[in-house]
Amino acid sequence: MSPFDWRSVVLARHAQHVVLIHFPIALFIVGVVFDVAANRLRRRELRLVAFYNFCAAALFTLPTLATGIAAWHWALEGQRLKGTLLLHLLFAVMSSLLIWAVYWLARFERQGRNSQTIRICKFGFELAGVAMLGLTGHLGGFLSGVNGGS
Repeated sequence: MSPFDWRSVVLARHAQHVVLIHFPIALFIVGVVFDVAANRLRRRELRLVAFYNFCAAALFTLPTLATGIAAWHWALEGQRLKGTLLLHLLFAVMSSLLIWAVYWLARFERQGRNSQTIRICKFGFELAGVAMLGLTGHLGGFLSGVNGGS
């Protein structure tokens, strides 16, 4: 099969998850960078950019989770969840929940509920989200064989 054959990309049983996963990760991490810069520099436009990154990251978690579950069923033939696969799924769900929590807190901030408590909570969720995404991606690398496992 040729690496330039479009059918090998679009119709592969698990390729969509591998491609989609990069969007919520990148959008969320860039959103965190913009949010930290907005707080540090006190720039509203940077906060707006962070908000839209969080919004897009949250939306991208939905097809990413769906294609991850599809990949489990197709590529791994629905084998029982255990070990690394179970941890990857649990961490992926927790990562998605953290991304959505940051989005909702950023939304509250945008609606004028701009309290110090919301900012502190959001920053804590941002740090936890980045850490959880790192762990989830690390485990996903082992599942795909990139990190030496399979």
